[in-house]
Amino acid sequence: MFEHTKAFSGFSADDIPAAKKFYGETLGIPVSEEHGILTLHIAGGRDTIVYPKTGHVPATFTILNFPVSDIEAAVDELTARGVEFEHYDFVDPKGINRQGGPLIAWFKDPAGNVLSVIQLD
Repeated sequence: MFEHTKAFSGFSADDIPAAKKFYGETLGIPVSEEHGILTLHIAGGRDTIVYPKTGHVPATFTILNFPVSDIEAAVDELTARGVEFEHYDFVDPKGINRQGGPLIAWFKDPAGNVLSVIQLD
């Protein structure tokens, strides 16, 4: 039924202007806004929408993973742009998980949704 449908993902935020600034300026993702809905134009034609929601509750799981070739450089650059990484018991001082699996570091958007940078190679 859906084998030819180009599905897309979406998640909520409580402040679309703040989300637009964070995703567009801080993360450098091309964004557009129409009818109060923000569209993140993610590489590879993977548009994702961010819709306003009264009573928004942040996702407690990772909603977007950004693959990078050099996690050290990505974490350093994002930190310089004001992004604060999560510091769980199992991450190093920069916030990078090095305890098996891919190197990964988590951070939150202005709405509190969890995102990550991940080095897959």
